[in-house]
Amino acid sequence: MRFAIAIPQFCADGEFDPDAFRAYFTRAEQLGYDSAWAQENTLGASPVLGPAEVMTYAAACTQRLRLGCVVFVSTLHSPVHLAKSMSTIDQLSGGRLDVGVGTGGKGRPFAAFGVDPQRYVARFNEGVTLMKALWTQERVTFDGEFWQLNGAAMEPKPVQKPHPPVWFGGSSEPALRRAVRLGNGFFGAGSTPTAAFAGQVQFVRATLAQAGRDAASFPIAKRVYVALDSDAGRARKRMNAALEGLYGRRVAAIEAAAFAGTPADCVREVREVADAGAELILFTAMYDQAEHAERLAAEIIPQLR
Repeated sequence: MRFAIAIPQFCADGEFDPDAFRAYFTRAEQLGYDSAWAQENTLGASPVLGPAEVMTYAAACTQRLRLGCVVFVSTLHSPVHLAKSMSTIDQLSGGRLDVGVGTGGKGRPFAAFGVDPQRYVARFNEGVTLMKALWTQERVTFDGEFWQLNGAAMEPKPVQKPHPPVWFGGSSEPALRRAVRLGNGFFGAGSTPTAAFAGQVQFVRATLAQAGRDAASFPIAKRVYVALDSDAGRARKRMNAALEGLYGRRVAAIEAAAFAGTPADCVREVREVADAGAELILFTAMYDQAEHAERLAAEIIPQLR
């Protein structure tokens, strides 16, 4: 079992504190976290810094932690630009990058990104294929529906060979099949309740077996929104308010998926996530992130090992 924490991204205009950011990562490495992960929320009222930028900053503040994003809605990106950005971060971090991708689902504001909502899955699949080609081939000739290249080179390649691990998000059966077909691991969403995640894990493992892939080489992870407090009611109130700000509305299923309460409550619920099949658990505190990193390491993780 491995444990990760969120990269601090919730920052309103003018509030970013570089010293606190560096101190957070110095302490995270001392506390033994495996990795730190960002999330992407390009449009929305909640103040969230961009994932690639905070991952780059984090690379300069760390020596050991792996760094990733769960997930880039890569459907909305140019795969050429995203491949270059990820290759650069892998170089800057000395090969410590993980790349999470997802289609984003039907509800994305596709028009804001010039994307045809009728072809977003095809665009996603083609984009992932093109990124891998740019990471691994000296010259890329690509004749796709959305992108065309003729003998194009992209240097430098990522440090990791053949390329950084590509984690897939998603919840539907087609999305989970894509994860097995194209990905190196599956990452359950923080908005997914544990029972639903358990079903996703079973489906992924069955699909891996059907494809003849070794389940031991295909890790499974889960993001967990967490709020610790001696007063469980206060923790729940603060968590729900934070989630409403992040998602733009209150969603009962997302609130139910988040863990808010006493340390004992959290241990019980995180253990259920591990029992459901998570090999890596990403703790995402929605407020007081540095304090939560300390408390999780001291009060929660030792009881789960």
